[in-house]
Amino acid sequence: MTQTFSIPDADTMHDFGIILGKNLRAGDLVMLNGPLGAGKTTLTRGIAEGMGVKGRVTSPTFVIANAHRNVSGGPDLVHVDAYRLDSLEEIDALDLDSSLEDSATVVEWGEGKVEMLSEDRLLLAIHRPVGSNEGEEVEELFVDSPRTIEAVAHGVRAEQLLADVEASWDKTQDGRENS
Repeated sequence: MTQTFSIPDADTMHDFGIILGKNLRAGDLVMLNGPLGAGKTTLTRGIAEGMGVKGRVTSPTFVIANAHRNVSGGPDLVHVDAYRLDSLEEIDALDLDSSLEDSATVVEWGEGKVEMLSEDRLLLAIHRPVGSNEGEEVEELFVDSPRTIEAVAHGVRAEQLLADVEASWDKTQDGRENS
């Protein structure tokens, strides 16, 4: 199952994450792919907010993995940056499979690296414009330019998750159009 979402700006990326986070449960695996500056961490901040996870969510670029405790009784969030992981041994050393059943796991740069954790997973590929338009600074383009999320669900649970997110997203977008 595949679905595409149009994301006009960073605030909407965060809002999309909130919707996804509200629908996540323990055992869910979400893989985020996209170029630097695509919005993977912004999306993850929204996911954390939607899950009810408190505390600051930052990119785990140098620590590789952060566990965010959920104080509201829901599942914890494990946030992984697999960019610097080159081998199956390095991924195994993180012991993600043991935390997967108790947490929702979000892996940035995970495609081709963490699929073995679960046959049931949601892949979100974030696409953004490359380069700048005449007169625009590249940094400005990266921060708040439109994105497209291509979501691909693998497995029954991931398909249900994607359907639930799509339904919630459609309601949100209908509300924006009517206001």
